[in-house]
Amino acid sequence: MRRSLRSEIEKCSRKHGYTFSKLGELTGINPGSLSEILNGNPPRAITIGQLDALAKVFGHDPGWLYELYPEECLSEGRISRPRLIPYLIRCVEVGRKDCIEATVPEMLENPKNISILFALAEQLYEKGQLKESVPFYEYVIENEKDSYSNHFVMSQYRLFRVVLGTNTEENWENVIRFSSYRNRLPENYQLDALYQLAKICFALQKWERSEQYADELRLLADTVYRHELDRMKRNKKGESLKTERPLVYYYGLGHLYKSVSLEMQGLYEEAKQYVQVYADLGWFELLDDNGRKEVERFKVWAKANSYTLEVLSGNTNIIEEYADYLDSLPTNEVLAGLNAIMKSANTYHFCVDGILERFASRIASFDQFTEAIGLDRHLRFRYQMAIYEFGKGRIERGIEETIYCLSLADLMNRHDETLTYIALFGWLGNLNKRIGSQNELGG
Repeated sequence: MRRSLRSEIEKCSRKHGYTFSKLGELTGINPGSLSEILNGNPPRAITIGQLDALAKVFGHDPGWLYELYPEECLSEGRISRPRLIPYLIRCVEVGRKDCIEATVPEMLENPKNISILFALAEQLYEKGQLKESVPFYEYVIENEKDSYSNHFVMSQYRLFRVVLGTNTEENWENVIRFSSYRNRLPENYQLDALYQLAKICFALQKWERSEQYADELRLLADTVYRHELDRMKRNKKGESLKTERPLVYYYGLGHLYKSVSLEMQGLYEEAKQYVQVYADLGWFELLDDNGRKEVERFKVWAKANSYTLEVLSGNTNIIEEYADYLDSLPTNEVLAGLNAIMKSANTYHFCVDGILERFASRIASFDQFTEAIGLDRHLRFRYQMAIYEFGKGRIERGIEETIYCLSLADLMNRHDETLTYIALFGWLGNLNKRIGSQNELGG
């Protein structure tokens, strides 16, 4: 007899001596349903949940007979979507990758079934099983011929979001791979895509690219805002645009990333203009409770960034005032602020030892940052610290900070910057020359 799902179930039933009644009692499956599953003509289809229940009763591991289950879903070119999707999800959950790889090609003999794979990927994504969703989005991308179809573009977007990490080279490759599809997304997803692109390019220190995406985000957020406002005032029917965050968040972030990108290019006065925009977004209509909370967050960021731009412009009179303000902020904002203070101290040659001592416990916790932006800020902070310590003649501390830079660069796979940090050791040579000259004069 050909090995089949039903022949295996019947074999186990006979082995254990179970009647339909007893098997129904143990599995929770109606005995009549069991009879129709095993003896019906044609037999009733079995669900993956029922198969799991039988496996447990028979003492088998999860995934038992999964290699035979596709016969319940695929028959003569026809697919049962209600059975196939739960089956493939269970294959993911129990690690039956072999079953997925055997089933998907058979599905894809009909291109229309790409929609099933996309629906499956979306279910996994929404459940937070991001890595597990990746192969199914890849199946969609590899097999969808229309690069403008919703399934194809959304799969590109989901992959972009999922694979972002701390590896600099991989993140840049990810940006290049996805960026050409950003304008094909629906507007609600396009807002978040532009924010992510601006954010990751900022972390990659690609300031002009970050500025470009920030400009696109500002324009799109403004366009969507005007459209939604007009729709509301005209009392037009239809649901409002659903976005991952309140619309004001994207509007504010467009201006924020524009300002910080300009800041990193040394364009401090230009950056101040954009800080002023997100400093007070209370005029923004369509605000719910979450939106109003975002407005308050932007006020905090704007105040901190205003201090930053003043310090970087050489206004050393507000250093202590800025430090007092930083003391009230979360550690990630402290890191950003200390970056500005250290850069200013190195540019204008003033002492910040007191500030470093004051924030010593916060500085010791900077290792907690594991995402791209936090790691980039931490690396830039250690770089400025190395310059500062060498400049103060504290050689051992300068070496420690330089080694810190090298380890962070290695963690982020930013090996192209290694020479920049190794060059910090040049401070030692310069210092030795100065000491030698002083000794000669003294002698």
